[in-house]
Amino acid sequence: MGSRKRITLALVGLVVLVVVGWLVKENTGDSSPPSSSSPSSSGMQVKPLSQLPPEVGDTWRLIVKGGPYPYREDGQTFQNREGLLPHEKTGYYREYTVDTPGSDDRGAQRLIYGSGKELYYTADHYKSFVVVDPEH
Repeated sequence: MGSRKRITLALVGLVVLVVVGWLVKENTGDSSPPSSSSPSSSGMQVKPLSQLPPEVGDTWRLIVKGGPYPYREDGQTFQNREGLLPHEKTGYYREYTVDTPGSDDRGAQRLIYGSGKELYYTADHYKSFVVVDPEH
């Protein structure tokens, strides 16, 4: 067998391997929506919006609508000083108050909304977060 034939066969074999590998990867990926106990790509727990306090849904609807927000701080940049959310440039995240029944101030609950459409909820004023799935 000539060297040209060997090179051609090697290249064809390589292309076949790449295509087969891509097909296997595409067909074995989990396409089911994340469950409330599964971690997101950030490693955080994912919670459906429907499983969070109703006030979280109220705040989410205000965000989608574009306001008006009950607190002047709502919509301002969230600095991510704790470093618990994925690192992004300043201005990427915005924070919004979630009303806490019985609280006489803003309370500890917040929704954080990223420019990439990510939604995070904290019930304990930035000590911990869950990823919110607003579709469920």
